[in-house]
Amino acid sequence: MTYFVSLGYTNYSLITDWYAEGNEIADHTMTHMGSPTPEEVNGNLIALNSLAGIPLSALKGFRAPLLDFNADTLKTLHDSKFLYDSSATASIPVTDPNTDAYWPYTLDNGLANNCLTTPGVCRGEPKLPGLWEIPMYAFFDQRGVRGPHLMDPWLDSANGASSPSNAATLAYMQSTFTDHYNGNRQPIGLYTHPIHVSRTYPGVTVSQDTIDMINRFLDWAQERDNVWIVSNEQLLDWVRNPVPASQLNTIPSFACPRPTIDASVKVCNGVPQNEAGLLARCGFSDFPFFTCYGCPTTVPTPQNPLPAQDPNQVRHRLPATCSTEYWDPIGNQCLCNSASCAFQDSSRPIGPNGFNFTGGGIGGDLPGVDSSTGTGDNGSVPTDDTLPGRNGANSVAEPFLGSGLLAFLVAALLSMI
Repeated sequence: MTYFVSLGYTNYSLITDWYAEGNEIADHTMTHMGSPTPEEVNGNLIALNSLAGIPLSALKGFRAPLLDFNADTLKTLHDSKFLYDSSATASIPVTDPNTDAYWPYTLDNGLANNCLTTPGVCRGEPKLPGLWEIPMYAFFDQRGVRGPHLMDPWLDSANGASSPSNAATLAYMQSTFTDHYNGNRQPIGLYTHPIHVSRTYPGVTVSQDTIDMINRFLDWAQERDNVWIVSNEQLLDWVRNPVPASQLNTIPSFACPRPTIDASVKVCNGVPQNEAGLLARCGFSDFPFFTCYGCPTTVPTPQNPLPAQDPNQVRHRLPATCSTEYWDPIGNQCLCNSASCAFQDSSRPIGPNGFNFTGGGIGGDLPGVDSSTGTGDNGSVPTDDTLPGRNGANSVAEPFLGSGLLAFLVAALLSMI
């Protein structure tokens, strides 16, 4: 899955766990702000790196809250070295000759979706070489173009009815998927908020019949030949380097490597059996959360996304030279000591005034920045430089560029509330 994460009501230890399990973590702004400022976008990258231990190089994608974006949003993503955006919608069926359900594409020649609703896009604008768009593909009921369903489709009434029907929802999801599958095999997504599929969310009632219906759809889809449930990251890895199905494991993200850490080792690393009993609880009144990486003294904000830690519980944030599963934030050491698990993260131009941010250290105000205004001089964040296991960057085989066309089901792309 791809989880689009905001700051509020987020349990950061779960983000770490999901990433360690092989899921993709992506940016959804700090405060769930539509048409977000650069500080909203970039501050969230810093928070995800420092509080969830997600490498900066792994944070590739963005979705705008409420799908509210503009040309400046896309320019911010390009400036901050994102790989892709997934905020634009595809709202014309693939069976229509004028469909906007395009395969993922770059913005080298502008955006091709949301042309009638979003100012400053389309007709060749904005030109942002290398930034990809993964459209959000709608499902359509019997009304066709007049019956689109996008986020949390099981909450909608289908075919002009007065109330939702799981049977009708399953029917139109299968029908739309079949249109994709029998046509140009554009990917299709299943987009939901966790509150609508959780049986344990306080004060919310979710029908088990609805959850069963979603699982029936996923099982049904996987019975088709060459259908794969993938994250956005995996989807783009294949689109950029297509190979036949028999060679999918030559694409690193499809190999799904697992860390080789003994289950008896006690380390706060996103692996439940290793981190049990080691999580720090951050008791903020609005949204208490757990983290492996030390609680900030104040709630992070777009103006100050990296507050100082509680001095009674200092832990070391993920450095650039160790991957999440092998980093010991309490012992300040990397458990990787061989070339097979060597890692080198990248810095990102996401600090105030575009200065390069690199993970590591113990947090605190960004250098040269007034935490009340978020402005200051250019600078850089120092990294821990006394870490064992600095083995250099991973080397990966170049995938074979072969022919082949796969049908992708991009499943359960969650926007965290």
